[in-house]
Formats: sequence, C-alpha cells, structure tokens
Amino acid sequence: MRIHLVSGVFAAALVTIVAAGDAQVKLGPSEPVLESPAQWPHLPRYYTLPSLREQAEIQDAWTQERRAKIPALLKKYGVDAWLISQREYAEETVFWSLKSAREFSARRRTTLLFLAESDNSTAASAYKWIDNTPGLWSELRGVLAARDPQTIAINTSPDISFSSGLHAGELEAVSAGIGKRWAARFVSKPMLAVEYIATMTESRAIWYRRLQSTAWAMISEAFSSRVIMPGVTTTTDVEWWLRERIQQMNYTTWFHPDVTVIDEHAFNITAASSAAGDAASETARTIHPGDLLHVDFGVTALGLNTDTQHLGYVLRPGEADAPAGFVAGLRKANRAQDVVKAHMVVGRCGNDILAAALAQLRAEGIDAKVYSHPIGDWGHAAGTLIGMTNLQDGVPVLGELPLLPSTYYSVELLVEHFVPERGATLRFPLEEDILHVPADFDARGRGDKPESEWIWVYGRQEQFHLVRSPLPSASDGKLGVQAEDL
Repeated sequence: MRIHLVSGVFAAALVTIVAAGDAQVKLGPSEPVLESPAQWPHLPRYYTLPSLREQAEIQDAWTQERRAKIPALLKKYGVDAWLISQREYAEETVFWSLKSAREFSARRRTTLLFLAESDNSTAASAYKWIDNTPGLWSELRGVLAARDPQTIAINTSPDISFSSGLHAGELEAVSAGIGKRWAARFVSKPMLAVEYIATMTESRAIWYRRLQSTAWAMISEAFSSRVIMPGVTTTTDVEWWLRERIQQMNYTTWFHPDVTVIDEHAFNITAASSAAGDAASETARTIHPGDLLHVDFGVTALGLNTDTQHLGYVLRPGEADAPAGFVAGLRKANRAQDVVKAHMVVGRCGNDILAAALAQLRAEGIDAKVYSHPIGDWGHAAGTLIGMTNLQDGVPVLGELPLLPSTYYSVELLVEHFVPERGATLRFPLEEDILHVPADFDARGRGDKPESEWIWVYGRQEQFHLVRSPLPSASDGKLGVQAEDL
C-alpha cells in the first residue's frame, strides 16, 4: 500500500479517499497537506460526494442565496418584473439555475414571477405556479394588477441562448393568458438572465475547488503507468478509463473526455474548426514512449462543471523528464495564461480582452490562440466570450458583453512552439478554471491577497504528467508499478 501526500486547503473539513492499488487509503483531518506549488505534480485529493440528501441541501442553499439577489438585479437592469414560464420538457434555459435540487423538470405549466425591490418591505418578491388550468392566468393577472409593473422582462433574446429560453408557443400562450394590457409591457433584457446564471456565490467556491481537485486527481491517475502501458494502451482506452472513474466516484460529466497524441498535425485549428477537438483524430491511437499526450476533461457534480486540459509525456527508457523543447513549450503556454488573466478586467468586454491579450503575446513573440469561456452551471456558461477557436478577431454579440464580477472562467488557449528534439512546431493546449475574487473574498482560506482579480480555482499545470514504462517486480517477475508514477 502506498500513501501519497496530497493537496487541498479544505482537507480539515472532509475525510477523503485516495486509491492505492486495490486498497483504499482514508486520509482524515490530521493528515499532512501540501500547499507549495513546487510540490506539483503531486497526486491531488479525491473528494467523495456527500449523500444525495446532503447534496440537495447544499445546492438548495446556494440557489436561495442566488435567488435573493434577483430583486436587486431587476433594479440594476431597469425592469419591474421578470416572467419565466415553461411546460414539462420544454423548460427555459434559466429554469435550471432557479429550480430546487428535488426538481428534475418543470411540471404541467411552471410559471415564475420575480418582482423588483419594493418600498413595501412585506410585499412578496417571488411567485410560483404549477398548474395547467386557466386559474393560473387569473392569479397571475391579480398579482400584476396589485403590483402594476411597468416593464416585464421575458427571455426572448435572438442572440444569447441563456436569455432566449421562452419557447415560441409558450410566449403565445402567456400573452393570451395574461391579456394585451400586460403583454404590451414585455421587454427583452438579455443581461438579466446572463448575470443571474453567471454570478457565483462565495459559498460555492469550496466545493468548486474540491471538484477541481478531483478532476486533477483523475487526470494524474490516467496519465500514469497505472493506466497506460506504452505500446499497448490506446488514447480511446484512456478516455473510457476516465469515464469509468467518473462513475466510480458518483460524479458525472458534461462531455466525453478527449485524449490525443500531439504531433505537428494535432490542433491545427483553421477557420472552419469549431473546437480544438475538431482537429484531433477520432481514431484510437496506440500510446508509445516519446509521445506528448493531451487530455480535455471535465467533471460535473452539485450543479457545477469543470473544464481542464493537461499535458503528459511518456518517458523513453533512461529519461527522467520530458525533453527541454517540450518543457519550453509548456512554459510558453503558462506565460500565455498569465497574459490572458492579467487582461481580464471586470467591465471590459471579451473582444477587448482578446485583442489586448493577443497584442501583448505577439509583442512577446508568442504565437497563440485564445478561446476562453465562462463556466459554472454549464460547461460553456453565461457571460462574455474571450475568443473562439475560429474567431480570433472577436466574437459577435457574446464577445461584446461585459466581463462580470463573481464569476468562474476557463482560461483555454494554445501556443505554438518549435521543438528542436522533434524538428517541428507543436501546439501546446492548456485549460484551467479561475474565479473572480472580490476585495473581501478569502477563497484560499489563508487570508493571503491574490496577485490579481482572478485566482486559479485549484492550480495550474506547470510540469508534465510523466508516464513511465512498468518495470519487472523483484518479487514475482511480473510487471509492476513504480510508486513515484503517482
């Protein structure tokens, strides 16, 4: 049995389990925890999820915190009311960020009405109906008559998915149900739904970090000789190992893992490509010593999603680390991350952030593509986009939105670097999640001040995951696993 020191600042609050061979090592609150980035790559901590009942309680508490901010949001965007209506299996996009953890879909007709802050402190600010009779409309009209909102926001944006969830048929039904007087007051305020969905409460940060730690732990294990036998294991084998590992931990995911061997053809993104994965071969490729590996991977739990891209290297016999050219490529990608993060100023639009970051990278001699996005309730969540793989001159509409505070982002990018050992220019893609830090927000739990408005949720990759070939075991002559692989 091998016990490895692991990372995680919230260790004292949770007993976790780390796989070690066929055994399970329980690490309690008294176990030592590594904090220094110099210790990376260590095996990050796997976090087991609470019971389903506890998860529901946690999620519902978060949702109540978020919903409490809606009246102020309505005031910010100059509307008096916000009407959200859907039928079963035809939900509005924002519904999924408003519902309780015990709801798996809308029922019958589920209609929500939120009202702006009122001078009357006893007046209700939210109403909910679950009904499929005309009585719903009469009650809704009664509330509207009593509060007399001059503007009623509905989600009908033609350009922003998070603000366009009201189905055409439902809009017709709502308009007829409440009558022309109130339907005439409908307005579209796209940023209302965007900001509601995008804004993360401080209480979510601890569990979001735990999810990130777990995702890193899975990648660390996948890119080791516990999973990869050079010359035998394929990229598809590793993808499905990750899927199985997710299920074993009772997590899920929002996309199938993508494992790639990087050569001069990988990630050759053109204007026709919609994502980095489009450039990767879908054919299983056998992994060999000397291969540069890439994984795009995310986990989902507690209504939160992560998105991570890491790099690994399969050591050749006699090698102790990746070739210097590979290390230089990774460092260049780290520098690009720093540049993008530095230009992420709240209030600035994504297109301006993209232009400024790319200009600085070019000035530093770094050839990069930037395609960073909000994350949280969704893998590709609400908020401004900082480039897309095929849109490096700016993103229409979504790139023009302002960068919001108290949000999560995936800093996703790649750099090109000439690797002398290969005699070729290779692309080094990386992706890590960050969170915005208000002035009084101690996300790290240590009281230290962050270097910028944004901090890494868990950390960022600064060294390769190294895969060693298994060595014969002295005890039985069979292939064994070196402890340092983990």
